[in-house]
Amino acid sequence: MTKQDFLFELGCEELPPKALPKLAASLHDSIKQSLDSLSLTFTDSEWFATPRRLAVRFTDLDTAQADKQVEKLGPAVQAAFDQEGNPKPAAVGFAKSNGVEVDQLTRKQTDKGERLAFIADVKGQATSELLQDVLEKAVNQLPVPKAMRWGDSSAQFTRPVHWILAILGEQILPVKLFELEASNQTFGHRFHAPEVITIRVAADYDSALNQAKVITSFAARKAKIREQVESIAQKLDATAVVDEELLEEVAALVEWPVALAGNFDKAFLDVPSEALISSMAEHQKYFHLVDANNNLLPKFITISNIESRNPHSVIEGNEKVIRPRLADAKFFYDTDSKKSLADYTEKLKTILFQNKLGTLFDKTQRVKALANSIAQMLNADVGLVSRAAELCKCDLMTDMVYEFPDLQGIMGRYYATNDGEPAEVAAAMDEVYMPRFAGDELPQTTTGLILAIAERIDTLVGIFGINQIPTGAKDPFALRRASLGVLRLITEKSLNLNLSELIDASISSYQDITLEENTKNQLLEFFAARELAMYQAMNIPTQAIQSVQALKITKPTDLAKRVDAVAQFNQSEESADLAEANKRVKNILEKSEFDPTAIQIDETLFESDEAALFSTIKENKDFVASSAANGEYQVALDKLAGLKSVVNNFFDNVMINAEDPKVRNNRLALITELRGLFLQIADISLLQK
Repeated sequence: MTKQDFLFELGCEELPPKALPKLAASLHDSIKQSLDSLSLTFTDSEWFATPRRLAVRFTDLDTAQADKQVEKLGPAVQAAFDQEGNPKPAAVGFAKSNGVEVDQLTRKQTDKGERLAFIADVKGQATSELLQDVLEKAVNQLPVPKAMRWGDSSAQFTRPVHWILAILGEQILPVKLFELEASNQTFGHRFHAPEVITIRVAADYDSALNQAKVITSFAARKAKIREQVESIAQKLDATAVVDEELLEEVAALVEWPVALAGNFDKAFLDVPSEALISSMAEHQKYFHLVDANNNLLPKFITISNIESRNPHSVIEGNEKVIRPRLADAKFFYDTDSKKSLADYTEKLKTILFQNKLGTLFDKTQRVKALANSIAQMLNADVGLVSRAAELCKCDLMTDMVYEFPDLQGIMGRYYATNDGEPAEVAAAMDEVYMPRFAGDELPQTTTGLILAIAERIDTLVGIFGINQIPTGAKDPFALRRASLGVLRLITEKSLNLNLSELIDASISSYQDITLEENTKNQLLEFFAARELAMYQAMNIPTQAIQSVQALKITKPTDLAKRVDAVAQFNQSEESADLAEANKRVKNILEKSEFDPTAIQIDETLFESDEAALFSTIKENKDFVASSAANGEYQVALDKLAGLKSVVNNFFDNVMINAEDPKVRNNRLALITELRGLFLQIADISLLQK
């Protein structure tokens, strides 16, 4: 089979930077999927992305599909011919549908008897003939942020398309997209090398464009930017803070990165550093620098897309542009600081949180009530919690947060500190939003911790209460993230809080709003689904998680301890036998009409193996109950593991469903006791594989 390298490039106006990697990966994955479905093999593949191009390369791609035989089964031989052996209409019709005569058909033995069959040799198509549809499909499936038209063309894409490159080996492919014919030509850097570049074979692509001041690899460009930024920072005796999200965006804005350092007025350092950093990153895409004590320095690093003959002019231009940006941030901070956070409370009444759930002020009052309840549950300072709850949304009304929404909470902490609020209250202004994302840090103060839980629970109860439950990928209020945040806050801080009680307390704060009757049950199910996903992500077996969830545990910290204990128990030699025994007990009890509360165990009806089991249960009952009550689930399960031989002997030698009703009920009562022993920790029967 002949193989050649395949290269495809889509040349455009500057593409949306935040969408660039996703677009390139999607193009690659779609083409790969189509090639796989066409049985076209290759040894390697990769995607490229710059502001002006999306490209893919497949190495050693088959130049044609392999020839193959296609077999079609027809009617049964018995139904295809009459007694004289003449073909019936069924045989004639089958032959005709395949373009042959009846005598050209073969016969094949199947599990349904002998049938007529047609076997045809199908020659594989040339890859060059297949790629038009493959590329057309891939381009049409691209997740473009917003399509547009250009000129008098009817074609649509996220940006105007100017050239198409498509080659297989040295062959230019007969591909037409966006009303453009494919060629083997591309273009280099818009300013440094705007001339046409001919790509003879796909392997030349990287080096040819690199000579034309274009780094085609997105990963390589990111690495180059990081290397340059850190190198300059080292020369300045500073540390560059390279935010991954900003690095991604900058790499999507340049084809030939050139890092340059600039300065800004030290007077701006009076403004909270987060505001300056946000302004530099958001508006100018600058990387900021800090000293050995992690204090912001009046310097920045910008990434230019050209190698200027006069870099000093480029730096001066950037310094000139950043000055008014930072001046705006200083103005916002100074203006906001003239009022206290509490002065913004009334303004909360003018902003809707959600149409059916009232204003931000209404939400603040509900969060305050719930936070106070949680403070009482945890014996925390209700005064601090109450004050923090009153102020926690006020910074949303400030000019600074209006201009830089990512500073919510952060500016609240600064303003609360300036107002002379207690340190824990000020910290809670920021901590209420923690964790902001998966793996983010958690609040350090008790007040912030309580506020973070209350804020999320209120949102969950409210949105579920008006039946806006997340479906599929749609989750506009980020309820999945909120619920995972609650679970992390409670479990990682080992809080003795009950989700059922928290939901009840939150529901009671919705005094003038009628919530759906099933709000609590639906929300508990939602939390259970998040718990399952959370522990599965920790590589804990699903059966271990579900065995605990079967008990409807609504204390996240307690559930976490049980899951950990059961997961360890599940690895022991005894677990399989005990799980099987529990499964058997569960099935027997479910099928019987036995009421365990209607009978007491009568030892006089026991045989030897029954007596041994009953004695073992009595010996372990108090210990297991005490261990479970103290949360020592691993200790309890280790003890129960010792029951293996006694339990096995019982089931090997005792017939549960005896003919004598008294004996049968006595045995049912006994296995009910056995099951109850395990159910104090989890439903072990679910561990059975």
